[in-house]
Amino acid sequence: HLLLFLLFVGPFNCFASYSRATELFYSLNEGLPAGVLIGSLARDLRLPTPGGQRLAASQPPLSFTLASRGLGGQYVQLDNRSGELHTSAVEIDREALCVESSEATVFEGTDAVSSSSPSSESCLLLLDVLVLPQEYFRLVKVKIAIRDVNDNAPRFPVPHIHLSVPENAPVNTRLAIEHPALDPDVGTNGVQTYRLRDNYGVFTLDVEENESGERTPYLIVMGALDRETREEYVTVIIAEDGGTPPLVGSATLTIGISDINDNCPQFSDSQLNITLYGNSSLGTHVATVHAVDTDLGSNAQVTYSYSQKVPQSSRDLFCLDESTGTITLSSKVDGDTPRLHRLIILGNGPGCIPAVITVLVTVIKVMMRPPEVVPRFIANEVEGVVYLKELEPINTPIAFFTIKDPDEKYKVSCYLDGDGPFRLSPYKPYNNEYLLETTKPLDYETQQLYEISVVAWNSEGFHVNKIIKVQVLDDNDNSPVFSQQLIELSIEENNVPNAFLTKLHATDADSGERGQVSYFLGPDAPSYFSLDKTTGVLTVSTQLDREEKEKYRYTVKAVDSGFPPRESIATVTITVLDKNDNSPRFINKDFSFFVPENFPGFGEIGVISVTDADAGKNGWVALSVLNGSDIFVIDTGKGVLRAKVSLDREQQSSYILWIEAVDGGDPALSSTAKITVLLLDINDNPPLVLFPQSNMSYLLVLPSTLPGSPITEVYAVDKDTGMNAVIAYSIIGRRGPRPESFRIDPKTGNITLEESLMRNDYGLYRLLVKVSDHGYPEPLHSTVMVNLFVNDTVSNESYIESLLRKEPDISIEEKQPQISIEPTHKKMESASCMPTLVALSIISLGSIVLVTGMGIYICLSKGKKHHRADENLEVQIPLNGRINLHMLEKKPVEISNI
Repeated sequence: HLLLFLLFVGPFNCFASYSRATELFYSLNEGLPAGVLIGSLARDLRLPTPGGQRLAASQPPLSFTLASRGLGGQYVQLDNRSGELHTSAVEIDREALCVESSEATVFEGTDAVSSSSPSSESCLLLLDVLVLPQEYFRLVKVKIAIRDVNDNAPRFPVPHIHLSVPENAPVNTRLAIEHPALDPDVGTNGVQTYRLRDNYGVFTLDVEENESGERTPYLIVMGALDRETREEYVTVIIAEDGGTPPLVGSATLTIGISDINDNCPQFSDSQLNITLYGNSSLGTHVATVHAVDTDLGSNAQVTYSYSQKVPQSSRDLFCLDESTGTITLSSKVDGDTPRLHRLIILGNGPGCIPAVITVLVTVIKVMMRPPEVVPRFIANEVEGVVYLKELEPINTPIAFFTIKDPDEKYKVSCYLDGDGPFRLSPYKPYNNEYLLETTKPLDYETQQLYEISVVAWNSEGFHVNKIIKVQVLDDNDNSPVFSQQLIELSIEENNVPNAFLTKLHATDADSGERGQVSYFLGPDAPSYFSLDKTTGVLTVSTQLDREEKEKYRYTVKAVDSGFPPRESIATVTITVLDKNDNSPRFINKDFSFFVPENFPGFGEIGVISVTDADAGKNGWVALSVLNGSDIFVIDTGKGVLRAKVSLDREQQSSYILWIEAVDGGDPALSSTAKITVLLLDINDNPPLVLFPQSNMSYLLVLPSTLPGSPITEVYAVDKDTGMNAVIAYSIIGRRGPRPESFRIDPKTGNITLEESLMRNDYGLYRLLVKVSDHGYPEPLHSTVMVNLFVNDTVSNESYIESLLRKEPDISIEEKQPQISIEPTHKKMESASCMPTLVALSIISLGSIVLVTGMGIYICLSKGKKHHRADENLEVQIPLNGRINLHMLEKKPVEISNI
């Protein structure tokens, strides 16, 4: 029955479990890095976790799984055990996720990104999470609201905005700016305000917001506009959002003032007085009137017409061109023609009251025919225009003129009227023939057109003008001219490739193709400079390095298109300006200086050479000591390394310093070098006797001791190195029953018995041992008293001690020990030390000059140090027992390889 009950109830339990669905809502800012906690599903769902409520031992652990790794899943990381939801490595960009131009939810599997409405600021990331095992199963709908941050600046869709305003626009006229700025951000992070950088005192901006929240800027006219005073305003429109801090975007705003017909035509004069001879031919030019309208286009078109007050007879006699305002004679003047004509002419503009000018024409009746001027052209002539090439030679003939009186009653003369290099002279032997010719070469660049008149008059005062126009034709007689013959340029080194240097400009006074200039590099120009043939733009195609070459000098040519072509040359100089692109450079990476010890403080140890290829401040170098600055100092200007104190080799034999060189650039560059200071040894330490430790100690020697047996030893060390530490032992004083019975090894300091001891040899022996080094220039030494008591036993120690306290009467034997030069340590093998000692001796000879300089100082201090060393030797210890000499520390003294 229990089994049947479970089978019946089970499906209903599963159904209830699967029916549990939950919604969780979180929010976070866009653009967060990976690993930011969004929320804990287990905590927010109040599910038991390993750290909180305890799960039953039989229950499996909780598991959280995304139902689908869709679009939303790539932005989050879900911890399957703890249910913590974090941001993933894919950065959330709200503007890319939520397109707010349409209401849409993009599903991929069961995940989605939702934008609730076109104007909504919400942007939801939708996730479906499954919670297992079955006891806790549920489908969790997770909604993550992505909050907007101000990560986008306003941006205008076009860089240049053009707006047209009529010049008669009243104050407070509002004009919408068609291209408002766009900002993908929403809310206060979107575009909030607009402003003009320069409003010229006549404009301002206003912003209107429509129902959908879009803000549109409006240009408001704040003052009167006049196109004839100013036809265009150029300013910058700036859009600013409401973020913190606010971001801005800008575009160029060009405000064009459109023309209206607010100006009418005007004549400069109100009346013209003209005289016309009655014998004038048809088509004779009488006068030209001109009215000006300052408007533009069709608003500025002016037409001319006669006033209704002008009688028809005058209209028939004089023809008025309505477009140009030119008045010409249209009919023959006869005896019935009135002498005075009053021509009232109107200048008409669209929508304007006509302007008025009066032309008074006085007709002078002539009863005789005027003189005649008949030209016969030699030069090329077309429709009254003579064409001459420039540089034509002097006296070039232009035309013959025949002057005559049609009635043959009056004498006729003529002359040339007008400016120019021309001459009209009688052509002999003919009468009434005149030749027009040049008086000097013509120059097109000086003047292209001349207008001259051949005037003929008779004895009655009547005259006739024959107007001739001379057009000068251009020739290629001018070379291009550079605006500067020496073009001085500068450019910073490490420039970008194809960097702009300058734009060359040369002019050619000739016209047409003859004046067209092309540019070329001279043969001395490096290949990496380029010159545009047409524009004259000079560029450099590669990076320049000032340290490689600082100055460039070459020529450029300007060539015209004439035939044959003409050219001119200019010189280009380019100075490459320095940039701080070179670190200071030490001549050596490692410097080594050898200095004798006890060198005086602030003495010159050595000079550190450093260079910087840059120039000016970029090449200034400052030196400093990175370590050991409490002992060493460096002279920045000269690079001299000095020690603040005297150096003692026995305290420290070498120093390793790091020197930094910093240049004066911004930012500064630096480099470092290793400095090794090696101290050369000076013989400033006498040997130090370590055994025996006192002049009052003694040693019992049995009479049965065999000859050649070692008795004791003298052991000494020297703190110096090399030859200064090579020690020799010698006995310089003896006292005893038979003092010759003992000898000392000069190399090891071992004292041995030379002969067998007899009964008469019993007693106290006192040996004065001299321990001397082989230093230069003068060896140093110490002495020690070795006391030997020959007897079978020591029965009366107080007696022996009383003898030791007495001052021994010992004569000093000054005899140098004959030994080979070896280090003091008897454990060192001569075979291995000899080559080193020989090399040291040779090198020491080379150091004599340096050591000699220190000799005086050493000699002055030697006495004090020697006395101090002797006092240190007076350490009394009893030698009434066997002393294990091997227990003493006898470290080998290494000889420095200088």
